[in-house]
Amino acid sequence: MSLSASVSIPVPGSNKSISLPTGLFINNEFVPSVDGLTIQSVNPATEEVICSVSAASEKDISAAVAAARSAFKTTWGKNVTGVERARLINKLADLMERDQQELAELESLDNGKPVRIARDGDIADSIGCLRYYAGWADKIVGQTIEVDNKTKLALTRHDPIGVCGQMYSPLELSYPDVGMESRACFGHGMYYRDETVGNNSTVCPILLHQKLSELVKEAGFPAGVINTVPSLGSIGGAALASHPDVDKVAFTGSTVTGRKIMEAAAKSNLKKVSLELGGKSPHIIFESADLEQAANWAALGILYNNGQDCTAGSRLYVQDTVYDKFMVLLVEKAKTLVVSHGFDERASAGPVVSKTQYERVWNYIESGKSEGAKVVFGGEKRKERGYWVDPTSSSIPISRPEMGGSGRDADMSLFGGITPTMKIVKEEIFGPVLAVAKFSTEEEAIALANETSYGLGAGFHSNDANQCMRVSSALEAGTVWVNQYNILNNNVPFGGKKQSGIGRELGSYALEEYTSVKAIHWNFGEKLDWPF
Repeated sequence: MSLSASVSIPVPGSNKSISLPTGLFINNEFVPSVDGLTIQSVNPATEEVICSVSAASEKDISAAVAAARSAFKTTWGKNVTGVERARLINKLADLMERDQQELAELESLDNGKPVRIARDGDIADSIGCLRYYAGWADKIVGQTIEVDNKTKLALTRHDPIGVCGQMYSPLELSYPDVGMESRACFGHGMYYRDETVGNNSTVCPILLHQKLSELVKEAGFPAGVINTVPSLGSIGGAALASHPDVDKVAFTGSTVTGRKIMEAAAKSNLKKVSLELGGKSPHIIFESADLEQAANWAALGILYNNGQDCTAGSRLYVQDTVYDKFMVLLVEKAKTLVVSHGFDERASAGPVVSKTQYERVWNYIESGKSEGAKVVFGGEKRKERGYWVDPTSSSIPISRPEMGGSGRDADMSLFGGITPTMKIVKEEIFGPVLAVAKFSTEEEAIALANETSYGLGAGFHSNDANQCMRVSSALEAGTVWVNQYNILNNNVPFGGKKQSGIGRELGSYALEEYTSVKAIHWNFGEKLDWPF
């Protein structure tokens, strides 16, 4: 592969194609992997190979870290004013806005997401996130603290933490992450993508990030500030998490991998770690809710991105007094959802991202059937090529005698001894599979919702103001949605509790993840007597 190697990717339904570099992006140059490794990008709608791009080895990761460290010390770090950082970040946002359609098309080809949703949702949100943090770039301030108003005072300043690595797991359907925006704001410099080894095929969208790397250079960021190095399997992840010259890592992915990241970080240089991990989020429908709207939000909660969302509302609890009426509405919503290829403007969802994930989701569906869950909707495979999983919902009666539940669910006789320990109730599926159960009381709903090792998101619907306050306080989750679901804002923090991670993204709280506070004690008058 030559240094200028690129591919031309045809855009379905048009006469145009997109030219894309295939090398690793290190020090503002696209270069081949030292060891000649490559990753295939596969279109999940057709199972066809789109192209291959370079895959980083441990040596390539080290080269990227060195480039980031050099930039941090010389052309970035404390050597660039906040005003200049803001200008560059806004320039990148401008370029993304200019190429918004093309970026969305690349994301759709690579992971199956509809172009319309990628363009108007993911890419638009990313542009907004860049502009939000550009606004912060010259507003990072410390405190002046009175110690002795005659002879001493203390100051604090927020220093950039150093070289940071952003890692995505194989199942992350990502777009430009807040980690990138925060690093751009404060002068950090590593951007890493981890891909699966299976069949030498990526299940992360890498084409979009190859294009974004071009835009980073076009925007005028100094060499080494942002480096993009996709890597096979655990090669890059292990190298980055254990690298002694990386000051912080942020990871989005599974809880199991998150533990490994923390362990490697601790064993190396005790680098700072932030983790956004898995979820099995509850979504509660109380009898006072606007059921039509609740059904809309519940459908969005599990069907956005075809369920491949860490906050997907995959456990739905409906009050028994409105259960039957609500389920009719919910099934109506699911039936009208168009699951199609990404270039179909009607589509609200596409295929799941990879063969591996396709098989994983179907294994969970079959597991639910074998354990006695009744399929209310979906649950059948398509015959066409592509990794298609249509919306699937199972009604799962859960009896909780200790909460006063008597097993009076009308479907109970169909299932026998089903318990909350069923795999589709306890484990993250990362697909359009919804488990539904009844509850009777508010206390029962809260107990069911909190009966999980995860704590990323939760939501509920109620028009009782007092209930809204009680339940939002009682739910064990980093984000709680009331009368809506799965909506994030760039100025509001996001992150998990329990085994869903540590640290926060978005909002002013994310600034704490990428800066360190330095205390400066200034003596301007006190004399020290000796001996003291």
